[in-house]
Amino acid sequence: MSNDKPQGVCVSDLASIVGEKNAVCLWENIELGQQKRIQQAIVAGKLPSCLVYPRTQEQLAAVIATAHTNNWRVLPCGSGSKLSWGGLVKGVDVVVSTERINQLIEHAVGDLTVTVEAGMKFSDLQALLANSRQFLALDPTAPESATIGGIVATGDTGSLRQRYGSVRDQLLGITFIRADGQVAKAGGRVVKNVAGYDLMKLFTGSYGTLGFISQLTFRVYPLPEASGTVVLNGKAEAVSQAADILRGSALTPVQADLLSTKLVSSLGLGQGLGLIARFQSISESVKEQSNRVLELGQKLGLNGAIFADGDEANLWQRLQERIHTTATESVITCKIGVLPTAAVEILTQVELGLIHISSGLGLLQLEDKKQVLKMRDELRSGGGDAYGGLRVRTQANRGFLTILEAPVAVKEQIDVWGYTGNALPLMRRIKEQFDSKNILSPGRFVGGI
Repeated sequence: MSNDKPQGVCVSDLASIVGEKNAVCLWENIELGQQKRIQQAIVAGKLPSCLVYPRTQEQLAAVIATAHTNNWRVLPCGSGSKLSWGGLVKGVDVVVSTERINQLIEHAVGDLTVTVEAGMKFSDLQALLANSRQFLALDPTAPESATIGGIVATGDTGSLRQRYGSVRDQLLGITFIRADGQVAKAGGRVVKNVAGYDLMKLFTGSYGTLGFISQLTFRVYPLPEASGTVVLNGKAEAVSQAADILRGSALTPVQADLLSTKLVSSLGLGQGLGLIARFQSISESVKEQSNRVLELGQKLGLNGAIFADGDEANLWQRLQERIHTTATESVITCKIGVLPTAAVEILTQVELGLIHISSGLGLLQLEDKKQVLKMRDELRSGGGDAYGGLRVRTQANRGFLTILEAPVAVKEQIDVWGYTGNALPLMRRIKEQFDSKNILSPGRFVGGI
């Protein structure tokens, strides 16, 4: 990759493209919340020279072309709600936000597809789709502020993957700005699309290191008639057995997760490990399936309850908020993947955690202040990877553990990705092909890519 040193950022060049009102040129003029989010994403020290808000895809392309010409390092973002995820970006010159590129391009109601610009808020898109009794089957972190482009860039979805799959499973088409400022497209606007190389999968979860996502097309689904959630809790062995039975049954939950003991108690759901399953369909089906899970729990000696209507919505909102507590000096959030059959074993070894019963993916939180500070001190003294024990246990179960959110002081001294596979040389070649000057989110991805 190019080692050319970047020239000083000429703010007037960027302002001439987006307009002076859309280029914040002094750090102290950046809104405080955005300052904090940017600082959580970059190596401590050098601050970016400018925060730019293009209003159109054409302006975005011009901004990136200018950065490419001048070797300016760019940190892409939407609203900034996930800037603290991934590795720390090195030597950022310009932060570029798609937040003002946020229009609906097309909603093909009959074809069950929607095309939007990357900066549209997830909550705004869901409100638009609801007018046609449809929805996008994702449940990202910070749904009120998250942008569609940011969700794709981080591959962010939650428990709905049980029924609908991951972000990349629902993405049909993508338009992005290459590192040299050229516009490129892949996929299309129909569900059965086979033309072209599958860049949608490549860009999903790439953390802004390959290109700048500007427009996306998704498949959408009809809103369900009814919804109900069952929670079982009790002894770990019985919860594990219930999960095994549910996985192998004909029941069709749209969301199904295992919950750690502390997470269950913090939500006021009782004691012991938990299993939460949500059903959405016609009313009769929801009632029948919910009751069958409740009966299963009773046979295994587990406590159980059914949630509906406002109580159900409130439960899932509180669960989302609890598992996504903002990282502080005493909270570190980890993304985990293990064999589904090993999920209960892992959850008994952590305080706060959630793992999907079918994919084995989930989130863990380390929130004991003394424990976190001890880990940080071990890292500073050269004691190695203080998360190694937990990583070793997940890798022993054919899984992985990455540090999603943590204080900058911790991220500076640890490999947040912990990748041990053999694909890193291939990843580096792809990065070289897409961004030969290494100006897009340098250092944020696996292996410092």
